Amino acid sequence: MLPALVIERLPRLTRAIQQLASHPDDDAAYALADELTGITAMVAEKFTNDRTAEGIQKALLLTVGGVSLGLDHVLGDASDLAGLEYLIEHGAEHAFQQGFRLVKELSAMPQDALVGEYDTDPLYAARRLRDLFVELCQTDPNQNWNGMERYQLMLRQRKEVQAVVRLANWLRRHNSEGAVSDTELNAEGVIALAVIFAVEGGGRIVARTGQKEFERFVKSVRKNKPDFEQGWAELLAAVPVQHHPVLVERIDSYRRSCSVLQNIPGRTAMKTLFAELENYAGSELDADYA
Repeated sequence: MLPALVIERLPRLTRAIQQLASHPDDDAAYALADELTGITAMVAEKFTNDRTAEGIQKALLLTVGGVSLGLDHVLGDASDLAGLEYLIEHGAEHAFQQGFRLVKELSAMPQDALVGEYDTDPLYAARRLRDLFVELCQTDPNQNWNGMERYQLMLRQRKEVQAVVRLANWLRRHNSEGAVSDTELNAEGVIALAVIFAVEGGGRIVARTGQKEFERFVKSVRKNKPDFEQGWAELLAAVPVQHHPVLVERIDSYRRSCSVLQNIPGRTAMKTLFAELENYAGSELDADYA
């Protein structure tokens, strides 16, 4: 068995600087070194500890990753020489700001569908930005780096979560019994309630409910035997099209595997059904009998 080929892929900044060996430019080299020193000092002051050697060293690694992320974003698959030319023309600080902007925008996106009051707290937001910056950009200039790939993966994941959260917020604002304004949000729970209750038909949007309403719902479904597909079609018609991809996917999932919907037509005890509903709705369900 042949050994796997290891392809060297150093950070974009390192590869750009290496081009100076075959394209010497003393003025550009001095200017670039001065700029990188200034960026490192700024990063050390804001994100590490500029009073210790360890803090300065960590700031240097963050500078390498930050500039490299910016270069990868702006230049894509362009050559390493193009990277050097970009640094000479626009400056390393501009490249760093491009990379840091990506991290900042990513940190502002929800990481999961459980949103709490702390997610909008400025201190928590600053800590989240710092941690993500370190995770993505702390880079040894002489080792392989896949920061852009990791950024793109995180971006895709967070866009998916953001779409779920945005749908849940829309459902909350248009809850048929009145808007739900709690700061805590279980986005998947909100969507689960809307999809489950939609099978009754009538176009109602349910984003929050309690045990008494659920019992009424179950009795209605058992008595009237509504067309589940028609109910879901009415829900889709009420929801803006930009939220349809997430909603259609959840409807399809619950159509195939939701134990609540599978057991409602039978003789499953109400207590058991409500316990199953709790598994889907979580904190969005008022468990107290009202």
